[in-house]
Amino acid sequence: MGGVIELFVIMLIVAAAAFAPLGYFIYKFTQKNAEPFGDIEPHGDSPSLVNDLAEKAINSIKGLIAKK
Repeated sequence: MGGVIELFVIMLIVAAAAFAPLGYFIYKFTQKNAEPFGDIEPHGDSPSLVNDLAEKAINSIKGLIAKK
């Protein structure tokens, strides 16, 4: 019977560690009027070399597919 209790305690600790990030996010999300990490810049509004290169690559691949 001791093994079952030990297993239960270990699984309870693992479950608490697994769901801790979710609980932290929910706590932060409800803290500042649905802004979990404060004022952040919306994704995609800032210029980025990587985004520009990816957009060029996608457009060139679309062009190659359209030619076929």
